[in-house]
Amino acid sequence: MEKMSRVTTALGSSAISGQTMFCHLDAPANAISVCRDASQVVVAGRNIFKIYALEEDQFVEKLNLRVGRKPSLNFSCADVMWHQMEENLLATAATNGAVVTWNLGKPSRNKQDQLFTEHKRTVNKVCFHPTEVYMLLSGSQDGFMKCFDLRKKESVSTFSGQSESVRDVQFSMKDYFTFAASFENGNVQLWDIRRPDRYERMFTAHTGPVFCCDWHPDDRGWLATGGRDKMVKVWDMTTNRAKEIFCVQTIASVARVKWRPEKKFHLATCSMMVDHNIYVWDVRRPFIPFATFEEHKDVTTGIVWRHQHDPHFLLSGSKDSTLYQHMFKDATRPVDKANPEGLCFGLFGDLAFAAKESLISSDSNRKPYPGGDRRYPIFFFKKPDQTEQFAHVSSALSVFETDLDSNCMDWFVKTAQLYLLCGKPFAELCDHNAKVARELKRPQVSTTWTMLRIMFSDPANLTPGSNHPLSKLGTLPLMNSKGESRQDNSHLEPGNSLISNNNEDNEETEGSEGQAEYMFGDAELDDDDLYSMEHDNQTEEQEYTLPQEAFQLRHEIMDNPSAPEHLQQDKADSPHVSGNEAEVTCLTPIESFSLISISQPLFTPHLPASFFCPIVREMLSYYAEKGDVQMAVSVLIVLGERIRKEIDDLTQEHWYTSYIDLLQRFELWNVSNEVIKLSTCSAITCLNQTSTTLHINCSNCKRPMSNRGWICDRCHQCASVCAVCHHVVKGLFVWCQGCNHGGHLEHIRNWLKSSAHCPAGCGHLCFRLLFLDQLLELNSANIRTEPSLLTEQRLSPHRFTAKASGVQQQSGGESLTHHEATN
Repeated sequence: MEKMSRVTTALGSSAISGQTMFCHLDAPANAISVCRDASQVVVAGRNIFKIYALEEDQFVEKLNLRVGRKPSLNFSCADVMWHQMEENLLATAATNGAVVTWNLGKPSRNKQDQLFTEHKRTVNKVCFHPTEVYMLLSGSQDGFMKCFDLRKKESVSTFSGQSESVRDVQFSMKDYFTFAASFENGNVQLWDIRRPDRYERMFTAHTGPVFCCDWHPDDRGWLATGGRDKMVKVWDMTTNRAKEIFCVQTIASVARVKWRPEKKFHLATCSMMVDHNIYVWDVRRPFIPFATFEEHKDVTTGIVWRHQHDPHFLLSGSKDSTLYQHMFKDATRPVDKANPEGLCFGLFGDLAFAAKESLISSDSNRKPYPGGDRRYPIFFFKKPDQTEQFAHVSSALSVFETDLDSNCMDWFVKTAQLYLLCGKPFAELCDHNAKVARELKRPQVSTTWTMLRIMFSDPANLTPGSNHPLSKLGTLPLMNSKGESRQDNSHLEPGNSLISNNNEDNEETEGSEGQAEYMFGDAELDDDDLYSMEHDNQTEEQEYTLPQEAFQLRHEIMDNPSAPEHLQQDKADSPHVSGNEAEVTCLTPIESFSLISISQPLFTPHLPASFFCPIVREMLSYYAEKGDVQMAVSVLIVLGERIRKEIDDLTQEHWYTSYIDLLQRFELWNVSNEVIKLSTCSAITCLNQTSTTLHINCSNCKRPMSNRGWICDRCHQCASVCAVCHHVVKGLFVWCQGCNHGGHLEHIRNWLKSSAHCPAGCGHLCFRLLFLDQLLELNSANIRTEPSLLTEQRLSPHRFTAKASGVQQQSGGESLTHHEATN
């Protein structure tokens, strides 16, 4: 036995003393329970069912309830409960679906008292009523809960949760008739034992199975639940709807949760797998455990506080076949090992950093914190509370300032509003977005859009009549150094070409054996105006010939071509040609008289667009890592299927989610809606398919309307009646939020042209004639009026709201969005 510090606790006339100790069991334990006077503990499992006495320094085995040569499955226990009013009464939940009660006062070796076999599957939990001696509740894997009167041979009530298996049932400590049940589908139900036909309340507590629940011993409205989602949640059940008031995030599925006696905010948890430790949490600080017990070597299966009024002793059983008594004094305190550091960003981008004073070197240049400046947030320092058992640590606070102008996000808003993501050809979209970025002084983004057009646009669609400088060149046939004409795709880039402006006279260039040189005559190109040029590739088996559509064929191409006759006369006078024959000469169209010579090909012919996909993928990752998800998402939408397969869906979803969140933070609802519609990620597109619910009151009785049409269930009158024509409105309905009267859109518009009062005759001033012209300019498909346009007699703002009569749910992607329908 392990011996550590000894503690004695006075509980009324009796006293509990002990220390941290353990004993080895014959088999793994599934559950444990203590008797009322905290002197004995029962351990139950598939192959163990024993009672141990709690001595000061050791566990002493008192009774083995597993008797007989071949014990039946009734001894295979999934749960055990010791009655807190009758010290000789035990109940177990068997894996074969049986509920068994045990009477320790029997003189025989076999202490089994009653056997209930009404459940069809494993019973997960049994629970005695805290004040009623003969009432026992069970929850089974078959989805049913049964209430037993131990004076009878069968159950007195059966509760069907209409759900999957029941994982836990717990009687309320303060409410005599109420019990809670948790289910594998994530729901928690509250029942009244007097009404087995229907639950009193149901709510979804976790995303996944709820394995355990526990009522607070002092606060009658608090219910703690734990589930597979690795969370412990505390619910306030005193309100009309269950309200989550605390949430603790653990590192594994929560198998057991037990409130700590005499400590309102403390509870103990253990995990179902992976984690072997027992944690005691203060729900007010859910990020780090208040205390940790690390003695077990395998998963902890059962925990119970030794006495309902003693917070210092905790008992636990485990799959490692050990039974422990933990002294709270000996628990590990994780907060002692944590660094007392904090990090937080301010509203204007300033960074506040708190750390130990010993870790921050003394710097004479550090300025005092300007707490009086309204630009800076106000830090509230919590006063030490001696009643709290938290470690009090003092830290030094440092604030790192940022320039106010550096965090201006006007460029983001303007870019989101001005970008074009669809509706035009790809080349025009790139040109427009590049222009927007250039005007906002973002040259790198502008160049990126230009390069995307170069990579993915179809050069054959470039029209000679366009305003682009390249259109001035016409169709330019290219020739290599051997005199062979090339009509392939030629990608011209600033880094690979030499552009020069020469005289308006005829120009000839001399080909070189080294790097290629280009001369474009009168046309001058900018960096942003470099586009690929493509011509129909006309080839023969052995030689190339000039295309007829470029210019009229004047002579046949020879192996060693000579200059045309009309140029030979001026050859001697030309300053660009030496006395020897030029290796390569080529004529441009007669209108420009420019010559191009290329010594070697630039790229492989017919370079596919997919060749650039890896480069674009790296570029998008670069922008996203830099924080510019706007550029990453915009390129994703514009390129569409060209790049979608190159980026995994999870990354795309992350980019879309980040960008949409930013748009909504800046209240760019329309842009956000457009991005969702154009999304290439299915997980984002479905966001627009969630319905928007309009809660409507009847204009006659002022009570909420149902979703079944135009007739009010209360007053039996048609609610959507036009105040002008007195007919049912089956389309778009507009009403004043001041008096709730309205009607057809056009009828209300025509009425308000001549009168500012309500057409129903209620006397309400729905509209002020001063702003009549502004209302008439509104689009009927997207009604959006400012609050100042619609006033009451006291000039208090009222608004018109639009809805589709009879259809109170609309897709978020339609013309009436959630934001535009009521703003």
